[in-house]
Amino acid sequence: MTGAEMHALVERLYPLCRSITGDGVRRTLEIVGESIALEVHEVPTGTEVLDWTIPREWNIRDAYVKDASGRRVVDFAESNLHVVGYSVPVHATMTLDELRGHLHTLPDQPGLIPYRTSYYAETWGFCLSDDTLNGMDDGPYEVMIDSTLADGSLTYGEYVVPGRSTDEVLVSCHTCHPSLANDNLAGIAVATALAQSLRDPFYTYRFVFAPGTIGSITWLARNRDRVDRVKHGIVLACAGDRGALTYKRSRRGDTEIDRVFAHVLTGRPHTIVDFSPYGYDERQYCSPGFDLAVGCLTRTPYAGYPEYHTSADDPGFVSAEAMTDTLEACLRAVQILERNRRYTNLSPYGEPQLGKRGLYGSLGGRSDAKQAQMAMLWVLNLSDGNHSLLDIADRSGLPFAAMADAAEDLQSAGLLKE
Repeated sequence: MTGAEMHALVERLYPLCRSITGDGVRRTLEIVGESIALEVHEVPTGTEVLDWTIPREWNIRDAYVKDASGRRVVDFAESNLHVVGYSVPVHATMTLDELRGHLHTLPDQPGLIPYRTSYYAETWGFCLSDDTLNGMDDGPYEVMIDSTLADGSLTYGEYVVPGRSTDEVLVSCHTCHPSLANDNLAGIAVATALAQSLRDPFYTYRFVFAPGTIGSITWLARNRDRVDRVKHGIVLACAGDRGALTYKRSRRGDTEIDRVFAHVLTGRPHTIVDFSPYGYDERQYCSPGFDLAVGCLTRTPYAGYPEYHTSADDPGFVSAEAMTDTLEACLRAVQILERNRRYTNLSPYGEPQLGKRGLYGSLGGRSDAKQAQMAMLWVLNLSDGNHSLLDIADRSGLPFAAMADAAEDLQSAGLLKE
């Protein structure tokens, strides 16, 4: 996928009303499935997943608040953010005072519609701009939410790229937000593009497209017997805004994936933050019983930009260039994971003669000859079976790719053993 194609996917998914369950999630996965062959899982209502239970499935067809003239003052058809997620059905006539307790606005951002949900407490409500609310008279108003809350299932998708190793890299993104382009859809688009890019990898790559919190908990519950295969992982979210990249470390804080992203982000504007048990699904993968090596990659983090969880988080807020930049950071991380190995120097007593093995001659005419030569010397010196190529790159200050190329040349010359 190009940046333009990722942005087109965001635009196509944007109108769908998603939640933690329901047909909006299914349709989202159908569209993603046009690009990658998703395996879709349905987990029935009432299923126990760790300490949680799969809730009833929610779907909505229409909703509005009509004034006395029949005009829709609040209209679900204009924005699916207008309805509090998981609202139970209602059809009533009430005054503005009676209705006010069910209305949600952002007085500090009076032109925007907020995003609100009530997944686990049965209630109903509308979200609207504070400007709209201030323009409403005393009523009466016809209030209607045409929704269903019934036994059904939770839906999530998986896509697996088999590798030469059964050890896995997990890439996870959430599918539960309605019309929010950055906090949801940009992560889905980047994950889809990353999945498309992988060819004959060393690791097996598992992509999980699931609703936030309950979705990752469900995946963990259903994969407890094989979750130890996950050696590295990343949660993708807020992947399309114009802010610099932010990486949140795993719970352990010093895993290989943490060090890989620190290396990838070196030399460019970025932020690295320590783990906290608040945020996206990394907090489920990093819960103490699992303690997986899973970090989180965003641009501006959650709640760190004024458009967060508002109607301003629309397709115009995200850019093809930003999503391309996020994807390229992920691809660089994959390249390091794929090539990061430990080696043993087979000629450790003194510096081996490189010239007689044709290694110096192979550098002739290269613009990076000095860097390549230094990479060989560093790899030879620190290849004692204890240092990975990433360790050596970090210590030397040289690019990881230079270390990996040097290791391949030295192995071919019989000087290194993996």
